[in-house]
Amino acid sequence: VGLSPGDAELRPSQEPAAAEDAAFISIQAFPALLDLPQELEVTQVSCGSRHTAVVTRGGELYTWGWGKYGQLGHGDNASSDQPRRVQYLVAEGLRAEEVVCGPWTTYVSVLE
Repeated sequence: VGLSPGDAELRPSQEPAAAEDAAFISIQAFPALLDLPQELEVTQVSCGSRHTAVVTRGGELYTWGWGKYGQLGHGDNASSDQPRRVQYLVAEGLRAEEVVCGPWTTYVSVLE
């Protein structure tokens, strides 16, 4: 995915740039192809105001976008332009069934 001059940084305009929030996340006003492993079958997608999450047929959860409030579920506040698997669910033996993204939150329904 390339960046174009129209891409913008995902941070509210009233918020000053901070060193830990220096990651550049592109905003694209058009559909973009994602590089997920070919064997994954996405069964559900949800979009927040600045992040996206998908659930796969195998119960995996992948998230990407702006992560300032920890809404990506990776145990940090890092942002990412690339889908990353949420390892917490794997470590706890949980299977994602459904995901709903809010403005700065992500809700996941899981099975043990």
